[in-house]
Amino acid sequence: MGQTALRLRYLGDRARRLKASNLVEFAKQSKGSSRALLPVIIADMLWCSVRYEMGFRDYAVWDIRLLKGRERATWMTHPKAFRLNKTLNAPESRALMEDKQRFYADFADVIRREWIDAREASVDDLAAFLDGQERILTKVPDGLGGSGIAMHSVADIDDVAAWRDARLADGQTLVEQVLTQDAAMASLYPDSVNTVRLITYLDPQGVFHVIAGVLRIGNGNVIDNFAGGGMFTMLDDDGVALYPAVDKHSHIFRTHPVTGTAIAGFAVPRYDEIVTMVDGLARRIPQIPYVGWDIAITPDGPAVIEANHNSSVFQMKPTVSGVRTGLLHRYREAIGDAVVK
Repeated sequence: MGQTALRLRYLGDRARRLKASNLVEFAKQSKGSSRALLPVIIADMLWCSVRYEMGFRDYAVWDIRLLKGRERATWMTHPKAFRLNKTLNAPESRALMEDKQRFYADFADVIRREWIDAREASVDDLAAFLDGQERILTKVPDGLGGSGIAMHSVADIDDVAAWRDARLADGQTLVEQVLTQDAAMASLYPDSVNTVRLITYLDPQGVFHVIAGVLRIGNGNVIDNFAGGGMFTMLDDDGVALYPAVDKHSHIFRTHPVTGTAIAGFAVPRYDEIVTMVDGLARRIPQIPYVGWDIAITPDGPAVIEANHNSSVFQMKPTVSGVRTGLLHRYREAIGDAVVK
């Protein structure tokens, strides 16, 4: 399917699923940094969705209302990312990456944690897995965006059989060890495993490109996902945080509200190791060249949390960074103008 056809397909799907409540919600969020009337903002959002292939959340999160046309044209968007996934990645990419058990088996040497499938394990197997653990995570095997993840204290599990039945009932059948993260990463926020998202592209000549590096930090939850209440900031090419962090409600965090750790200037430990490891992993799956890798940093080195064939787009709000242009040029430099339109 060609680029124009994919774009029209996406716009058509968006139009069919359009909810006025979502439109108004994001327009109100944008109004926090604009004096324009709400109907004007809504009209501008609809215009940008067609002119710049931009989602409503994109418009709100990236302060698009404040930008001029030539500045708006520099932003990568989620609809464009959808097209990249469909254009660049093989049809089997979803099956290879969204099935966590399959992914864990394929990348067993780099996940640095043990896991068990409660659907296949006996009660005795599960009891043996829990023995010696203080806390464990349960996940929905095909969950997205951090949904369906819960933390459990093993001391609270009195009846393993009943606990297993409850996990089967709620679909959280993937049971895994909790990673111990590097002390520097824990200093940001100790109650979640804070991760690096590397958005990468392995081009047809075998050249590995890091398009964007993102530091994701938890805030009041066991996950650091943006959709789950976490925050993020962008990293430079050396793994140093460039700006304060933001969450999905556009709250700005110069320091973490729980730990007081400063965000801007934070240096991700072992960043060179992360990039080197992901370079090697990308070459294992050349049929999926465009990937968003989530990497934790343990005392023993980087560990893969998951890989996303349809990575979200991360860019920093102009009202936080002072930079009024987006990262579309980074995608074009890596992938090419013909694909990234």
